[in-house]
Amino acid sequence: MKLKFKIQQKIQFFIISASIIIYTVAIGYISINDRKEAFKNASLITNEIVQNYAIDISNQLNSDMSIVKTLSYSYLVYDNMPKPQWKKIFKDMYLEVFKKNPHFYALWDSWELSAIDPNWTKAFGRYSMVISKDIDGNAFPDSTYRSMEVESQIYDKIIKLRRIPSIWEPYLDNNKLNENKRSLMTSLNSPIIKNGEYIGIVAIDITLDNFQQIIKQISPFEGSFAYMISNGGLIAGHPDREILNQKLETIFPEDFKTYNIQEKIKAGESFNYISENNEGVKLYYSYAPIIIEDTNTPWSIAISVPINTIMAKANHNFRISVIVGIIGILLLALVIFIIGRNIANPITKITKLLKQLSKGHLDDKMRIHIKTGDEIEEMTEALNVSIEGLNKKVEFANHIGQGELNHTFNLLSEEDILGKSLIEMRNSLVKADEEDEKRNIEDEKRRWTNEGVAKFADILRQNNNDLEILATEIITNLINYLEANQGGVFILDDNNKEDIHFNLLSAYAYDRRKFLEKHIELGEGLVGNCAIEKKTIFLIDIPQDYVEITSGLGSANPNCLLIVPLKLDENVLGVLEIASFKVLQDFEIEFVEKLAENIASTLSSVKINIKTSELLERSQQQTEEMAAQEEEMRQNMEELQATQEEMHRKEDRLKGVIEEMKEHEDKLKKTIDKYKSKM
Repeated sequence: MKLKFKIQQKIQFFIISASIIIYTVAIGYISINDRKEAFKNASLITNEIVQNYAIDISNQLNSDMSIVKTLSYSYLVYDNMPKPQWKKIFKDMYLEVFKKNPHFYALWDSWELSAIDPNWTKAFGRYSMVISKDIDGNAFPDSTYRSMEVESQIYDKIIKLRRIPSIWEPYLDNNKLNENKRSLMTSLNSPIIKNGEYIGIVAIDITLDNFQQIIKQISPFEGSFAYMISNGGLIAGHPDREILNQKLETIFPEDFKTYNIQEKIKAGESFNYISENNEGVKLYYSYAPIIIEDTNTPWSIAISVPINTIMAKANHNFRISVIVGIIGILLLALVIFIIGRNIANPITKITKLLKQLSKGHLDDKMRIHIKTGDEIEEMTEALNVSIEGLNKKVEFANHIGQGELNHTFNLLSEEDILGKSLIEMRNSLVKADEEDEKRNIEDEKRRWTNEGVAKFADILRQNNNDLEILATEIITNLINYLEANQGGVFILDDNNKEDIHFNLLSAYAYDRRKFLEKHIELGEGLVGNCAIEKKTIFLIDIPQDYVEITSGLGSANPNCLLIVPLKLDENVLGVLEIASFKVLQDFEIEFVEKLAENIASTLSSVKINIKTSELLERSQQQTEEMAAQEEEMRQNMEELQATQEEMHRKEDRLKGVIEEMKEHEDKLKKTIDKYKSKM
């Protein structure tokens, strides 16, 4: 009788496979620790190197700063020296110091005249002495008076910022004749302070060429390099001269922001980090501060080392460990292969089948038969059932793909998630088709409505001078657009306030205009009621003999009747009446109602235009009549004025006659008196 073992028992029997895992973990653990230790040692070496060079550069700068501070302290006794001689004494001192420090580019001072000249009363003005080198390299002294009229803003800023010893930001020297020979420089200064008052400043200008040479020599590992950074973030030393005097922020923009490099340099901190350059190479960066005594502007020096260089030895050890581990694993694998072949064969068949399934291959011939009496046999039977179920699902999916959404499908069980998903997909497709059909219908309705609004807007715009033409164009196009059969436009006639009614302005039926006369009172019939209620009336059950659609083929009652008020601001200006064999849909009724508002607005404008034209014509007629009357009055006035003038002339002649008569009467009276006296 053949013994049958469960697969779990077989795996336990060949527990030796666990030794492979243990062996792999051990090699990995040792290798990882070795790499960590190698990186730790290399980083410590790098940090120590950068610290040593930082101290070396700090010592050199501190030595120069000590000279500057000593000079500034010695100048505090200037007022105890003979006034005509102290400047010469200082100049001789400068020359001696300058000669003993050939690396000085220049040594200079600046004195406030208000502090050294008791007769100087202005708040500005200074005396400066400069020791520099001439063309032959000899010391060249020079002195000058500056800012005698007004203080420069730059020097005023220096006075405020340089009240303690400091090192300046790097700058290029003033050799503008040869740009290629211009050196990167800095200045070390110490103020002259007496009794809390600023008297002057002493400074030396030095080139950074010496530090540049030091920076070039710093390369503790292959591919590593060093650079020096000022307090303000400028590159003060770098193997590549093209990068000198550039901002560190532009060289390492991401690192500069991520690791707060600028703040740490200004704080004089030592720090390090790992980052990738533009080529994707990981680099280890170590920074150490360059501290200059009595200043608050520390600089920094940094070293960049490729991680691959640091880890070269660890990587070599790791490769050896991997090779040894692979050989050991191969030996164990050979043992496992020989011992576990009877387990691997069934699994190989199942794996082959699963690979075919993973590639999408599926058919009824893929069933396999394995009799091992363990979980593998159970797994095989479950796999065969799954293949059969997948075949049915493929068949169902093909029917769905061909649009046969009514095809039936039976689930393998209540836990058949894929089958349920296919059924849900089928149901979703059915629902999507229905929704798509509804959406297309709605889109078609909107398109139809928008085109209609645009069409009738053009009609209303082109025919807004004549009510009858406008009404005819509206009802003709509306009946055709709605595919209705008959319609009319009733317009409110309120000229006679005693008799307000609606007149049929235009009617249309069966592609021809109807010339009808129809007079409807307010409240009379459906049209009159629509005008009073100011609401749309839509009837499907139409009263007998209300309206009859007549054509060449005969006459019949319509199937629907639509009556819409032409309403503007609650004022009804008219009524649209449409009869149709085709029952109008809701969107068509909404379209007519929307159109009715535009028609009412246009009717109002047309009526206003007509009234305006009538008033204008009447005004012109009255103006002409008034002009004629004015001309007649003018002529009458002229005749009257002529008559008045003639009367004045006659009156003047009459007065002359009367005066002559008076003179004759006087003469006659005198003659009579004479005659009486003689008698």
